[in-house]
Amino acid sequence: MGRKKKECVFCNIVAGTAPAFILHEDKYSLCLLDIQPFAKGHCLVIPKRHVAWWHELSGPETESLFKMARKISQKIMAEYKPDFVCMYARGKRIPHTHIFLVPSFGGDILDRFFNTLEGVQENSVELARLRDKKALAAVARTLTLKQ
Repeated sequence: MGRKKKECVFCNIVAGTAPAFILHEDKYSLCLLDIQPFAKGHCLVIPKRHVAWWHELSGPETESLFKMARKISQKIMAEYKPDFVCMYARGKRIPHTHIFLVPSFGGDILDRFFNTLEGVQENSVELARLRDKKALAAVARTLTLKQ
């Protein structure tokens, strides 16, 4: 095990050497409560293998991670009845990719964040340039997957 992995809190949780409130696990993934939650029910879904970025996961790992995120999100919706469950992938602060599942209720910090972000998106001159049809067409050509 390399130095990075030894120091990885998520690897330690997977190995059972660090405490966590584990909600569910399968062969490839594990879901736990975030210890610094943004909201009641804030969870993390992590791959068991140390991988920095989600796009580096294998097919089975990706399938496991996102299926688990969907199942836990459904449970969050049923139990806490938020307006939505925000899902986003990270791996920067803790270099072990993870999916945040954060329930959001109107007016909470997450709702205010997205409202602010949408305001920036609507009013930014730089972002307006990205919406230009020629610019969008160029991006589409660059990112279109070939069959």
